[in-house]
Amino acid sequence: MTPIGTALRRTVLLTLLALGVGAALSWWRSQATTPTPAQPPQWPDWPARADTTDTSGAAAEQAWLPANEDGSTPAGHPVKVKESSGIFHVPGGRFYDRTKPDRCYPTAAAAEADGYRRSKT
Repeated sequence: MTPIGTALRRTVLLTLLALGVGAALSWWRSQATTPTPAQPPQWPDWPARADTTDTSGAAAEQAWLPANEDGSTPAGHPVKVKESSGIFHVPGGRFYDRTKPDRCYPTAAAAEADGYRRSKT
């Protein structure tokens, strides 16, 4: 075969090879794309926490009181709440005596209504 024929043959083969690789890459990219969702995910609404002020700005009846300076609970508010953990402790609970409260509630139901959960023990 002549040198021109060999060069022409190689050029045709390289062109076919490049077209095949290009087609394969195009197909692979179309398979690899992730479909986009129709809508972004929607998060459910969180229940509103009890508000301590009414619309006129006057203070409403407050369900909780701050703990005393020595860490004891005020009279009539035995339920202890730690705001950092979101947990409340009731009298007789395992960690009630060693908990230094941030807030004190009159009942466990009032603490739950404010968004806190009961300690597991």
